[in-house]
This record gives sequence, C-alpha cells and structure tokens, in this order.
Amino acid sequence: MKKKKSIEVTTQTVGRNRRNFLKVSGLAIAGSGLLLASCSDDDDNGNMLGGTFDLGTGDVGVLNYAYALEQLEAAFYTNVVNGSFYASASADEKAILLDLYNHEVNHREFFKAAIGANVPMEQQLTADLEFDFSSVDFGNRDSVLGTARVLEDTGVSAYNGAGQYIQTAAYLTLAGKIVSIEARHAAAIRSIISGSADYTAFAGDDIIDDNGLDLAASPADVISAAGGFFVTPFTYKNPQA
Repeated sequence: MKKKKSIEVTTQTVGRNRRNFLKVSGLAIAGSGLLLASCSDDDDNGNMLGGTFDLGTGDVGVLNYAYALEQLEAAFYTNVVNGSFYASASADEKAILLDLYNHEVNHREFFKAAIGANVPMEQQLTADLEFDFSSVDFGNRDSVLGTARVLEDTGVSAYNGAGQYIQTAAYLTLAGKIVSIEARHAAAIRSIISGSADYTAFAGDDIIDDNGLDLAASPADVISAAGGFFVTPFTYKNPQA
C-alpha cells in the first residue's frame, strides 16, 4: 500500500452558491473549470460527506471530475441547439455549434459508460447533475459565444491542471485526447467571435503562455468560476502541502 502524503485537507462545496461568477465582457457567466485538486498517492474514493457527494481523489476522483465537466458542457450546448440557435447565427456558425454539441454529448456518454464499468455504484457521480443557465441569454449571439469561450478555455486549462493527479497511464492518454478536442473547440469559438479581423485570436496571449503552452489552471484560479452553473451540490478536497 502506498504511503499517504501528509496534507491538510479543506473541503469546499460546489453548487450551493451562485455569487461566484466569472465576469467576461460584461456577462455574468460561469466557467467549466471545476478542478479536482485533491488527489494524494492513494486512490481514495468518492463518498457522501454530510449528505453531499464528494468527488473523491485519485483516478476515481479524476473520472468523476471529468464527468461533471462534460455534463456541464453537454448541457450548455444542448440548450444552444434545442433553442434553434441564436437568431443571427449563420449556417457556418450553426454547423460548428452542432459539431461541438455532438462532441460534448459523446464525451459525456463515454465517461458515463467508463465510470459505470469501472467505479462502484456508491462512488459514482450522478448522471443527472442539475445546472442553472439563467445567466445566459441563449437568443443572444454575444451571450452564447462569450459563455462558450469561457467554458472551452477554462475546460482546457482544467484538464491540463488535473493531469498531474492521474495515476493510470490509460486515463492520462484519454485525458490528452479529450483536451486536444476541447482546445479545437476553444479555437473554433474564438475564431467565430473575432471573424476575419483577427487571425491570432484562436491562440491569444490570454490562453498561451510565453513558452507557447496552453495554461494549466489551479483550483484557486477556476473554482470561483465553476460553481455558478452547478445546482447539484458536491464537494472537492483541496490539499495544502
């Protein structure tokens, strides 16, 4: 058995408070960067803490984290598509958004199947997380695309940040494949927003560091932006060295 690290654990609840929103271009929109930051050397499991589900740590926790993230993105794009898109959406924009919808639904269903096959029932995050998108005007182009940009950008940095906690090589390979798709999504959304006026927006300085690398967000950077959309409460553990 691996020896646990000596850490102080602080548990925080996501989904109870809608005050923590990320302000982008005047829009009150929450990002999708809910980041599991609690993995020690042991593969601890998700569990109920005071009646609230805890994502857990180790590989189980990372799978639950990714599932929560993909449920959020799939729910957002479902609202975009089911609302017949915003009124000014061009044929090209509709085609791109429909592709993103299909990708995110596929990601969600993949994690649902993977967790169902590999994680005991009592340790599985629910497949029916509830979300609040009341801050998004799905009939407004700027609101939809601005929210999509935050979801995709923050999702990429969240996957990058969670990679260090993955203990199984196969899961790390999977995370790499998914984050590359999320990065393509982020580039597509940024290109739609900027149009032909700015050919560098798809890889702007706000998401690419001086070494030419995508950002990897810490829990402190992203958790305040993540909680606003989640209605179903669950916790994550934030270890301090």
